[in-house]
Amino acid sequence: MQAVGQLLRAQGRFSTHSQGVPWRPLILIGFSAGALYGVAMGSHSLRPLQAFYSSFKVPLLLTLATALCMPSFFVLNTILGLRDDFHAACRGIFAAQATIAIALASMIPVLLVVYLATPAYKAIQLFNGLIFLIATACGQVTLARHYRALIRRNKLHRIPYAAWLLIYVFVAIQSAWVLRPFIGNPRMEVGFLRKDPWNNAYLEVGAILGKVLRRFLD
Repeated sequence: MQAVGQLLRAQGRFSTHSQGVPWRPLILIGFSAGALYGVAMGSHSLRPLQAFYSSFKVPLLLTLATALCMPSFFVLNTILGLRDDFHAACRGIFAAQATIAIALASMIPVLLVVYLATPAYKAIQLFNGLIFLIATACGQVTLARHYRALIRRNKLHRIPYAAWLLIYVFVAIQSAWVLRPFIGNPRMEVGFLRKDPWNNAYLEVGAILGKVLRRFLD
């Protein structure tokens, strides 16, 4: 718990002025908190196997989205002549990802209350999406804290900072769609992946929002 507090406050080895990247605690915190939320997320239909799958898939989602974005982030930093600060930028990014996992885990009690309150699968999907949105915003607060010192040092850091936000959100949404199911549709068999993982996530999310809004307006 001390490490979590230091991470959220950017103190100790997680400080914006520390040297290097504390890989081990960041990975441990991110995986543990993400796995806890995954168990809760997959418990909707009380199917243990789905909860087990989701406990791996939430940390996998955070890791996959980060890994897919890193090459372009590295190249952009290199082009802008910011390679000397790349370790500090990475520290901010991985601290932000760990913060997202912590924020997800903190929402577990609220999520379980919603699960008990409504059996509507589409509404539960949207609520989990809202939780991920809130957690992502929390992560960006941590990232902004780490980038503040970098931007004071060189204003060019604003470019990769803004680019990371845009690329990460775009990649994370599609990655989440590819890795579904996380909740598990009670009308379908439990499976690690859907049979049609490569659909366009944005079109599908729009369709879900449209159905929920029509029901609400009716």
